Amino acid sequence: MKKQPWGFYGRKEELAQLRSILQRKRWFFLKVAGRRRIGKTSLVQEARAFDDKRPLVYIQIPDSDPSGVLSTAREFYDMFGIKKFELKDLRSFAASIGTLIEEGNIVAIDEFQYFHRQALSEFASHLQYEVDRIARRADKVKGGLIVLGSIHTEMAALLEDRGAPLFNRITDEMELPHLDIASIMEILRTHADTEPERLLFLWNLFEGIPKFYRDCYEQDTLAATRRDLLKKMFFTSSSPLRNEAENWFLRELHGRYDLVLKYVAAHPGSSHSDLMAHLLTTGSGSDKQIAGYIKVLRDRYRMIERLQPIFAKEKERNGRFYVRDNFLRSWLAALSVPVASTNFKPLDPLVEEADRRLAEAEGHGLERLAHTLYEERSRKAVGDFSLTKNISGYWDKSGTEIDLIALNEDDKVIRFGSCKRDAGKLVGGLSLFDGHIARFLERKQGEFGSWKKEKVAISPRLDAGHRKAIERKGYIPQDLNDLSAGLK
Repeated sequence: MKKQPWGFYGRKEELAQLRSILQRKRWFFLKVAGRRRIGKTSLVQEARAFDDKRPLVYIQIPDSDPSGVLSTAREFYDMFGIKKFELKDLRSFAASIGTLIEEGNIVAIDEFQYFHRQALSEFASHLQYEVDRIARRADKVKGGLIVLGSIHTEMAALLEDRGAPLFNRITDEMELPHLDIASIMEILRTHADTEPERLLFLWNLFEGIPKFYRDCYEQDTLAATRRDLLKKMFFTSSSPLRNEAENWFLRELHGRYDLVLKYVAAHPGSSHSDLMAHLLTTGSGSDKQIAGYIKVLRDRYRMIERLQPIFAKEKERNGRFYVRDNFLRSWLAALSVPVASTNFKPLDPLVEEADRRLAEAEGHGLERLAHTLYEERSRKAVGDFSLTKNISGYWDKSGTEIDLIALNEDDKVIRFGSCKRDAGKLVGGLSLFDGHIARFLERKQGEFGSWKKEKVAISPRLDAGHRKAIERKGYIPQDLNDLSAGLK
């Protein structure tokens, strides 16, 4: 069968927004933010189809000092055939950008967050001068400026803090999320298959990061077995994703932040006390230092998140920590140690061990995927449940654990869900799960007394026997085929 060419998947809303900005044919200053590899640059390239008359000049800023930035800028200018600027310092670099925009070019500056570094911080003031000068004659300037960045707090500090030189200068902004499930299903339909086990495996590993699916496509592994994909993408010296996580977060982090990440990745749902106790036993610092590590990872880098049970207030102490990014969680929990051991141990057993660890991590991945599917289906008016509140779980000190709680407050319907990767264990645990639901409703003291109550049992794949057994226990059977049906 002829290999289908790779396309541009999803991002229809973002493309429409970018197209609207470009069609103004006047000055704009656009911020595009999102995690590394999420597709920021590809989105800008795709949007060029809407506006191919104005030249695009792209510059990727290195994490370097002023001389390194200027050297890189000269190289990009040479690549675009721009020879007229003498870049002596950051001021002349900013001036060159202003000139290019005035001449009708669109200038895209990638990794813009590095200008928050102390050594480069003066650039923002120089760019402010150029932006203000252009904005005063915006109707006559046909060019525009796009800044792209991957560290939320540093982008915010450069563009949104009241004391920042570029505060209140951007005309438009976009935050790129992961690809939705419908887009991932389109990729799988085109280049592999939509079997539920493959969807869970790939989503738990890559979530909605288009670059990683593209890498697998280039290596002919999207349709491969789990272990063949892992071996080719992570375990050989030429594997494209072998160093991805290390290059992503270790270049940004210093000190003992990785200890926090590794523990939370291996123990999703850790409490604050669990995390503190572990780190104190490893000699990772004082309570105050550890709290600082957690704050930086949560607020600055958005690598971990603290989730609360449904209806809980933010400051209540029963929150649980999770690694936000599936790829980072899978790398730390399942792949990093086996991959690092390839120089000392036989390859195939290491791949087998990584696959086993990933299968364990897919238990939590299935819960996240079910939540994501419920929310996407509701947003697109697909399926049988309309949400009025974000999907959440519930837990308390008595041991009550509910994987999924969905609310339709308009029609007064509450739905409880149990998620298990193993369909047999799912069926066998439903009677016990009934007790968790009963304790939740008792604790809410009749708050949902008049509501319709529904129960669902979710696994990647359910056969006819599993479905009948689930229905006999009063539950609605749902597998990933059911939950992904109708998504376009």
